[in-house]
Amino acid sequence: MSLIDNLKSTLEKMESSGSFHFAHIESEVMEMLERAKQHVLDNPEPVFAILRRIKPVLIVKNIALVTRFDDVQDVLVRDDIFQVTYGEKMRVVTGGNDFFLGMQNSPEYERDTTHMRSVIRRSDIADVIAPFVANAAKSIVDSAAGGLDVVSQLGLVVPTRLVGAYFGTKPVSETDVAGWASTIFQYLFTDLNNDPAVDAAARDASARTRAWLDDAIKEVKSRDASKREDTVLTRCLALQAAGLPGMTDVDIRNNLLGLLVGAIPTTSKCCAQALDELLKRPAELAKAQVAARTGDDATFAQYVFEALRFHPNNPGVFRVAAEEYVVGKGQMHATRIPAGTSVLAATQSAMFDERVVESSKEFRIDRPAYNYMHWGVGLHTCFGQYINQVQIPGILKPLLQRGNLRRADGDAGTLKFAGPFPSSLGVQFD
Repeated sequence: MSLIDNLKSTLEKMESSGSFHFAHIESEVMEMLERAKQHVLDNPEPVFAILRRIKPVLIVKNIALVTRFDDVQDVLVRDDIFQVTYGEKMRVVTGGNDFFLGMQNSPEYERDTTHMRSVIRRSDIADVIAPFVANAAKSIVDSAAGGLDVVSQLGLVVPTRLVGAYFGTKPVSETDVAGWASTIFQYLFTDLNNDPAVDAAARDASARTRAWLDDAIKEVKSRDASKREDTVLTRCLALQAAGLPGMTDVDIRNNLLGLLVGAIPTTSKCCAQALDELLKRPAELAKAQVAARTGDDATFAQYVFEALRFHPNNPGVFRVAAEEYVVGKGQMHATRIPAGTSVLAATQSAMFDERVVESSKEFRIDRPAYNYMHWGVGLHTCFGQYINQVQIPGILKPLLQRGNLRRADGDAGTLKFAGPFPSSLGVQFD
């Protein structure tokens, strides 16, 4: 019997019994997890479904897995207790200083995020970003001659070009920059075992990225201020010239580095996984294509992000408990989390919690925005969430406007991965 069959059997027993205690199946669940760690990592929802029902907060080997919607939100909004874990590695990436993604709520965090929100403006989304993405994606699809690889030819290319143009840091090689960003992201957020090979690759990629950005900053500063284009970098330099603290060349470089690492590989991953889920559902794909062709961007985006719910960017986000805390306080599943415990707030599981998400197993585009946790919750909600709400559908839209969109023949049409990121997904169209 396969892992999925075992999990389905377990769920059926739970549903037929009316009441169930984790102790009854603990050994069975733990054995399945041990036998199929990778499968569980690739497809965790069947395990999450069991845990939401009978052990919503599971602690194993100093790691707490939090699976219900309300509890996940509780963890993520209490940033004073459940703190981010990326600071040490972030300092390796920058070569010394922290980046605000790795900071706790502090004056430095407030200063840096305020600066960057003043130069990466919400008004730019409609005026600059959306048109750039639309034109770049359309150009790629139009020149693709009936087929392309969604990852290497579209999903990675568009955000890399956007970063170059919008940030004002045009890369010498788009392929290199996308590769560096992916390597650094893996090191920061998914390398839970601290693999020496990943560490070495990330240190090399970080050094190359720092050198590229340092050169870009020097080149722009060498120009007369009145002749500089309006970019994120030139806006940062204007803040520097005004004497604002936290805006040295190194500070600017580190902020741009952190943002581009979060912008490129995750965008590509979301595009590939959302499209893969739509291709699994021909009826929903057809409806999404109608929305794309008629210019109903709001409805089209709903299809994209509902598809992404079934295979999101990651299963959750890690935090570490700075002090003891009870998750689910006042409820039957209340669980004491000791200080020092690593906590996975399983946002993927939360998006399938039927206590909050109605008919969570169904594909529906009428869900309220609060049902989704694609961007996280709380202090470290994705900095680029409003950009991504436009960019991800914008990258896919010209592809779904094409007729007879389908997977490429054979193995090429299968979504493949290299580490935590998609490496290829071939499609064909008329």
